[in-house]
Amino acid sequence: MSKIVIALGGNALGNNALEQQNKIEKIAPMLVELIKKHDVIITHGNGPQIGQIFNDMQTMPFPECGSMSQGYIGYQLQQTIQDELNKKHIKKICLTLITQTLVDKNDKAFLNPTKPIGQFYTKEQAEKISQAKGYKFKEDAGRGYRRVVPSPIPKQIIEENVIKKLNEDGYIVIALGGGGIPVIYDKEKGLEGIDAVIDKDKSAALLARQIDADILLILTAVDKVCLNYGKENEIELDKTTTSEAHKYIEQGQFAQGSMLPKVEACLDFAEKHHGTAIIASLENAYAALNGKAGTVIEEG
Repeated sequence: MSKIVIALGGNALGNNALEQQNKIEKIAPMLVELIKKHDVIITHGNGPQIGQIFNDMQTMPFPECGSMSQGYIGYQLQQTIQDELNKKHIKKICLTLITQTLVDKNDKAFLNPTKPIGQFYTKEQAEKISQAKGYKFKEDAGRGYRRVVPSPIPKQIIEENVIKKLNEDGYIVIALGGGGIPVIYDKEKGLEGIDAVIDKDKSAALLARQIDADILLILTAVDKVCLNYGKENEIELDKTTTSEAHKYIEQGQFAQGSMLPKVEACLDFAEKHHGTAIIASLENAYAALNGKAGTVIEEG
């Protein structure tokens, strides 16, 4: 039985609670099929969700918005997966753990926000909001403009030992939502939340290494990693090596804040842990593990 860390994309889960619930209900049977045959830990993104929460609750601190997104996304996943487990008479318990991730307060990312959050806007809408609120926006892979916040490198998962223990005890753990709530450490105050969003795929790769996972499975809105994405000469990759992936990054093949961090997370896991990393769509997760979908990235 392989140990798999699954990273669900926030964008792939939808733009609101109802849409997200509908998508989770569709993928829950697939996730349970994986749970039947593998040792699974589930992580997820929160880009659209945390942006929506922050827009709706302007007085709420950003780290608290992150914790809220972990709670409601985890709630929907936990409830729906547990219902599916019960239908299949699988005696396992699914639970959600609010998770914090330590970052360096001097990380250069705080000088150059790159992580997209919230909904997509036209260029005109983005400029208007930027002038009114001082937010920074960037174009996101041809899909429109989104607000960007700092995305520091994850250094340590605070609840790592708890996740590992729960997993070893047979629980299906949903953790590290949105890459974990970013926190810094102060000698006097202890842990403090900070305004940022950690890339969930990089955090998932860190967790996968720390718990000795065999496979890192990143599930997103597209089925394969592509070269020349969106162009007439687009090429889908079924499989690639770490050395080839580095060359593609040097060529600028992957969009920053979109496919680039996913590929970088796969490289981190494959090179440092010698494991197998896969990028695929939510719907094709099961097929991807059987080599029939997605893009496989292995050391070489």
